[in-house]
Amino acid sequence: MSTPAISIHNLNFAYAGTPVLENIQLDVAEGDFIGIVGPNGGGKSTLLKLMLGLLQPDSGELRIFGQTPRRSVERIGYVPQYANFAKDFPISVWETVLLGRLTPRRWFGGHSQKDKRLAEQALRETEIWELRERPIGALSGGQLQRVLIARALASQPDILLLDEPTASVDVRAEKTIFELLRHLNQRMTIIVVSHDVGFISDYVNRVACLNRKLVCHAVDQLDPHELEHLYGKHVHQLTHSH
Repeated sequence: MSTPAISIHNLNFAYAGTPVLENIQLDVAEGDFIGIVGPNGGGKSTLLKLMLGLLQPDSGELRIFGQTPRRSVERIGYVPQYANFAKDFPISVWETVLLGRLTPRRWFGGHSQKDKRLAEQALRETEIWELRERPIGALSGGQLQRVLIARALASQPDILLLDEPTASVDVRAEKTIFELLRHLNQRMTIIVVSHDVGFISDYVNRVACLNRKLVCHAVDQLDPHELEHLYGKHVHQLTHSH
């Protein structure tokens, strides 16, 4: 049996004594496309930070390809929430994507030809090469999200983590971003945090429902009553038909 891309067992985490995640169990196979859904404060972003090694669990085990997150961080690409990104920072699209070539072991020195080649490849794959000289403050929401995805792709990750990647874009941009993610999923494992259960069910193969505790389902096994309990209100449009 191959080693899971991500393996989480009996994980618990609390902020200042307040439980945020309780007894989390999740195995993510290579090539999975998983959506994590749940209410605000349910622990979704915290779980991503644990996967990135930015936080340490209070108890339990979390492994990335059999290693600790800190040992595997260079195999993970991360796309932060749009709302938490400083859009007025004076930097171009090209410079932003090149930041994806920095690693914990390499913070100094110029960019190599390989760095520039991989940055160009990421910009072309996300279809924003023509925007490379533009300052990020001049971009639309959808364009900026593609820049952040390109920055993550420049590191050549095996796993891509995205935290609410379409929270501040229109419906058309949301669809094109998820079509891009579907394409990327052909060569990498993807985990995306989202509030839109119905929309992501067209793209992911499993949905992890998280509100301190986690239950993972195949898309066609989503239970509307469980989701109603998860969110504390009625949830519409769980799956779509093509």
